[in-house]
Amino acid sequence: MNNIFSIKYDLISLSIYFAIVVFGLVNIFSSNYNENLISFLDISFPIGKQVVFVLISIILLFIILFTKSKFLNDNSFIFYFISIILLLGLFIFGIKAGGARSWYDLGFINFQPSEFVKITTSLFLAKYLSIIQTDLSKNRDLFFISLIILIPIFLIAIQPDPGTAIIFLAFLFPIFREGLNIKFLYHLAFIFFILILSLSIGTYFTIVLFLALYISYIVYETRSKRKIKISKFVLTIFLYTSLALSTNYVFENVLEQRHRDRINIVLGKDFDTRGIGYNTNQSKIAIGSGGFAGVGFLKGTQTKGDFVPRQHTDYIFSTIGEEWGFLGSSFIIFLFCYLIVRVIQRAEKQHIHYRRIYCYCFASLLFMHFFINIGMSLGIIPTIGIPLPYVSYGGSSFLSFSIMFFIYLNFDSSRLKES
Repeated sequence: MNNIFSIKYDLISLSIYFAIVVFGLVNIFSSNYNENLISFLDISFPIGKQVVFVLISIILLFIILFTKSKFLNDNSFIFYFISIILLLGLFIFGIKAGGARSWYDLGFINFQPSEFVKITTSLFLAKYLSIIQTDLSKNRDLFFISLIILIPIFLIAIQPDPGTAIIFLAFLFPIFREGLNIKFLYHLAFIFFILILSLSIGTYFTIVLFLALYISYIVYETRSKRKIKISKFVLTIFLYTSLALSTNYVFENVLEQRHRDRINIVLGKDFDTRGIGYNTNQSKIAIGSGGFAGVGFLKGTQTKGDFVPRQHTDYIFSTIGEEWGFLGSSFIIFLFCYLIVRVIQRAEKQHIHYRRIYCYCFASLLFMHFFINIGMSLGIIPTIGIPLPYVSYGGSSFLSFSIMFFIYLNFDSSRLKES
């Protein structure tokens, strides 16, 4: 083990991490404050438990900083395999919470393996992409990379926890960074376009619109004297038409009613401020009431009146918006954006592909959580139960993102030692 004072670390990122964590503790305390809560250390309240998780994370910080990065590389598949086994075990030993069988009851704490699969998938994906033989232009490698990501997506989606499953799409960003053809991004955008249109204007209108656009494109390509393969033409029409036809079936028969209602509200097909849309509406009211500078710590009427359900978890940003206003909201957004950009910038300086790819995976996951959680609170994204990293209450989420951040510090420190 090296002397901790002789090693260079990214102290700016570490300072941002602790600033976000402390700000999170303050707002968890506020969102649960009542006459019985007098201390940050009262473990009968969420704030006390979160403090325990923070203390555990500090211990993990020193353990991970002194772990050889080669150890993580060499054992990434083992970690990934164990995490998949834990996901499978949920269907036998897991408990239901919030309508999903996503947790193990360990007595003193509930453990959510889907949070830790994000770490193991990041490590294993980074290892596979960094292998010199991996070629993103080969279908075989693309298939295997897809499996690495799709296996946890499938196992999490059928719990059912579609919100957490969606987060794994963040791994597309590091794959594109490593050279995946940009045409795949166009296809993904078009798939998203068809999904939204199918749910908004109906399946058959979507198919007609798609055929009109695609045939126009084919005509343009033909006039430009570019050859179009008939097989590719037929396959494209078949795949996208099938996607449009299956969208409403999945929507009606796979998603639960609460998920359908939330999507319909975001699409503007339903308006419900008392039922399924109550949480989002109250969150928007709380954020709007904060004004420019906020109403003050422990003075939020929406927060103190418990008008926003699950405010210390999924809707913690509404507490920030109400009590700290535009200034406080901008402050936390700035910290997250600065941290994400800094991780990416320092990842680009990595000479070891494995470490660079992992850092991109971490930054992408952090961005997805940050963007979706705040989007939920503002009502521009359906409520899908995504916490705000380091700020929302929850041991599994907090520890998993802390571990990912500490691994980033480890890799960045290794780069500095080698330079």
